[in-house]
Amino acid sequence: MPYISYHDKVIAFKIVYYGPGLSGKTTNLTYIFNHLPEELRGDMLTLNTSDERTLFFDFFPLDIGRIEGYAVRFNMYTVPGQVYYEASRRLILDGADGVAFVADSQPFRLEENIDSFQSMQKNLGHYGVDWKGLPIVLQYNKRDCPNPIRIGTLEQRLDLDGIPVTDAVAIQGLGVMETIHTLTRDVIVRFKL
Repeated sequence: MPYISYHDKVIAFKIVYYGPGLSGKTTNLTYIFNHLPEELRGDMLTLNTSDERTLFFDFFPLDIGRIEGYAVRFNMYTVPGQVYYEASRRLILDGADGVAFVADSQPFRLEENIDSFQSMQKNLGHYGVDWKGLPIVLQYNKRDCPNPIRIGTLEQRLDLDGIPVTDAVAIQGLGVMETIHTLTRDVIVRFKL
């Protein structure tokens, strides 16, 4: 559920980028941050420990406008991809209004993608959230790799009928903005219902 500031007239939604380690979550967020006008985004914060990194920034999208007189803001987060940071990943998911699941298209990463998606489901369940009711976009990243995983593979293996899917090469910016546009649109639609 979004945070609503009645004093500042702002509705803030939380978007989390989730996926296995080195799938491109940070690359997606960095690309978005670098391609937004400075006046529409806050500062990028990086929380580092010895082995993990979490990024955060917020932005006010131009194309959404206002909802009932309130400005709309999106708080964007990445989770650490490594399994041994499960507690951090669960904590960052708390209160998420939407998730961009970034899958690595390299064939040898298929099982890691599946494990990570199942971890996300479990972590959302920890907060009583049914992932099927949450806006989620599945991004197949690294589409420029040799013999990428076929689009549809994860949907079939994880029974993800009807989930929005994008393909991307985040390091080149391909598919990055399409992913966030789809997700933010779905988050707003869900909120208005």
